[in-house]
Amino acid sequence: MHTNETALAETVNSSEKPDAAIAMLDAEGTVVGWTHAARQLVGYTAREVVGRSAAHVLPPPEDVLKAASHVEQCRAQGGWSGTVAVRHRVGHTLKMTLQVSLLWGQDAGTRWLVSVTDIGTLSSEATNGPVRESLLAHAPIGILVHDLQLRCTLVNDVMEHHVGVPRDRWFGRHLKDLFPGFEAEALEAVMRQVLESGTTKVHEYRAWPPAGRGRGRSHVFSASFFCLQDADGQAMGVCSLSVDNTGNRRARERLAILSEASTRIGSTLDVMQTGQELANLAVPLLADHALVDLVESVPFGVEPSGRIGTTSGRPPLLRRAGLATIDPDVPELPWVREEVIHVHPASSFANALRTGRSHLEPVLDTASPWVDHDPVRAQKVRDTGVHSVMIVPIRARRCVLGLALFARSKEQTPFQEDDLLLAEELVTRAALCLDNALQYARERTAALTLQRDLLPHHVRRHAAVEVASRYVPADMDRGVGGDWFDVIELSGARVALVVGDVVGHGINAAATMGRLRTAVRTLADLDLSPAQLLAHLDDTVRRLNEEDADDPDQVPAVVGATCLYAVYDPVTRRCTMARAGHPPPAIIDPQGHATFPEMPAGAPLGLGLGLLAFESVDLELPEGSVLAFYTDGLVETRDDDIDVGMSRLGTALSQSDRSLEDLCSEAIETLPVQEHSDDVTLLLVRTRALQPARVASWALPNEPTAVRIARHLAARQLSEWGMEHLMATMELIVSELVTNAIRYGGGPIRLRLIQHEVLTCEVSDTSTSHPRPQHPRTLDENGRGLILVGHLSRRWGSRSVSDGKVVWAEQDLPATARMIA
Repeated sequence: MHTNETALAETVNSSEKPDAAIAMLDAEGTVVGWTHAARQLVGYTAREVVGRSAAHVLPPPEDVLKAASHVEQCRAQGGWSGTVAVRHRVGHTLKMTLQVSLLWGQDAGTRWLVSVTDIGTLSSEATNGPVRESLLAHAPIGILVHDLQLRCTLVNDVMEHHVGVPRDRWFGRHLKDLFPGFEAEALEAVMRQVLESGTTKVHEYRAWPPAGRGRGRSHVFSASFFCLQDADGQAMGVCSLSVDNTGNRRARERLAILSEASTRIGSTLDVMQTGQELANLAVPLLADHALVDLVESVPFGVEPSGRIGTTSGRPPLLRRAGLATIDPDVPELPWVREEVIHVHPASSFANALRTGRSHLEPVLDTASPWVDHDPVRAQKVRDTGVHSVMIVPIRARRCVLGLALFARSKEQTPFQEDDLLLAEELVTRAALCLDNALQYARERTAALTLQRDLLPHHVRRHAAVEVASRYVPADMDRGVGGDWFDVIELSGARVALVVGDVVGHGINAAATMGRLRTAVRTLADLDLSPAQLLAHLDDTVRRLNEEDADDPDQVPAVVGATCLYAVYDPVTRRCTMARAGHPPPAIIDPQGHATFPEMPAGAPLGLGLGLLAFESVDLELPEGSVLAFYTDGLVETRDDDIDVGMSRLGTALSQSDRSLEDLCSEAIETLPVQEHSDDVTLLLVRTRALQPARVASWALPNEPTAVRIARHLAARQLSEWGMEHLMATMELIVSELVTNAIRYGGGPIRLRLIQHEVLTCEVSDTSTSHPRPQHPRTLDENGRGLILVGHLSRRWGSRSVSDGKVVWAEQDLPATARMIA
């Protein structure tokens, strides 16, 4: 509130914590006034001190001569400040910071006011009031002395400068007589309390000194009021010590705003939300209106390409991320959030984008050429009364990410340099949050791209299963995880089903997931049992950890992982599975009953426990059963136990007659509404059975005649299936595989043909040794059988079984045959 005079307006606060002690001396150095605070500090009562020379009462005996020299110095220089030793009443010495000030009275009378504070208590006391700070810094202190009727009797030169009133106008007057607009009643009320209680009070208020007129910039003063006592300990007047605390007050306000900024800006990794948080903080603490505009690529997670000082031509498009105003009841501002902003090349905004330097316009010139290109909006700005603006670029790593505009309309005080410094501090903190969000967005995008590239894009139609899947990445705060799933085609119409979860989030987890998925595919080609495959995968993870641990600059890529691996055979309808610390699958029978099979949990991957840590289980499944493979993100929440989530999943999948895509959607919809903290992966599989008519199997004797018998049986079966065009090739393959079984194997031999997406020929024997292709020389008569099989077949291989091994080869079927299959 402004006054017609120089005066001070509003009371800020009042307390009873003294931060200094005073005594009054006459021109000869005799103590003529004492205070309760002085008694607390040095132990002397007013009766013991008043009327005696301060130089002989207070200093230690060895410092009396030094004290006398200080007195002479005060007389010569009109005052003195420094550090002195003062004797406490009980005998010990106190180290004091002291300031001696000259006071003027009526008819050129003078007094000395001694202000002291105890240096020895600085480390232990937390008061550190304004007068104490001023004494320590030897800052100017304004002093007034009032009599019992609160009329001014003494004043110093500093007080004259504080409020611009000559000292001869003070004498004999009350504050309200000097300053009609001055809320002197509050100060006089404090002085009366001091006179009545004899204690010291501290009072803080705002004032507009003469130098501040016309600019609306108030100053904050702190005053300590002391009751002066005579030799009898009776009140003889009140003394006030005032210091201009404006700088400290503004510094505290600045620190409070910055402290608030650390909690209110950057609460999420959403750059648009960060922009709005900056605007919300600035209003009303700093400005009446605030706008935050980001370079258009930033909300999409892309860093601007131009560097500070290197851009030329038209400025980039901006997108409004934040908007705040002090009064929501005023007509709608000419701005809306998320609109695209076209920056005029000749504007201060464009200059801030190019140079990365802030622009302060204490008095807004709405007649600038860059305003004329949008006269409607310019008129709305004028209507809102905006008169002062600051434009601060949002900079990070030599890039300008956007601009922040701060404006004042109702607050008549124009922006000044200290306001700009505060605005730049706030914007710098926001820029750090935005840069972190950009870096996170880049890493998240890379991790998502990597993960989605590594996950199956399309599962080909398979005779064994029907498949559907879903993958939902974690929320923005956690980042992409290491979930993966896979469907791997195996020999003999079988299929491998995999789901896994790498511990951690981010691009490292996604990359590790890719390494493990590749390892699983490689191991699956060896046709290992689920338990054996997990044992090998466990060793792979352990070795990856060891390799990373050997590199001091490399953060370990794998701390651990879980996995579930299953193999389904449509010929026998049997599913063999094992898990490594992963949740068990859900199995829903054709009637919709959901169960979670009892199976050993296994140890998480990476512990190096080997085959003993994993155990396979074998289940027979009805045709049309649905298997749900998932990661813990689908069934674990902050509020519910995993059992609750598994039950919820089983209920969602109970309508097993629905399509797998619908079931996937139903299961994902069971997730809590709030953002999930972990990736969610779901793989649904509906089992199929291979009809007996599409499988033919024969037992063969272990003798040379078996080759001819096998060729005949295979040819007859292909004829029944209408595949006469494959007879010649298949007879050669059968001959070679049966010949090898007779020559290198042992025990009974069995031949099996399977018609599914391909035509598979399998020859089994009781030997556990697997065939290896050789490289025969030109004159060698043997060793070319497997080479011939490799040329004639789509692919071939071998796998171990419980009673020996199976060697197999596949041939492609015509399109019509695949459709029938």
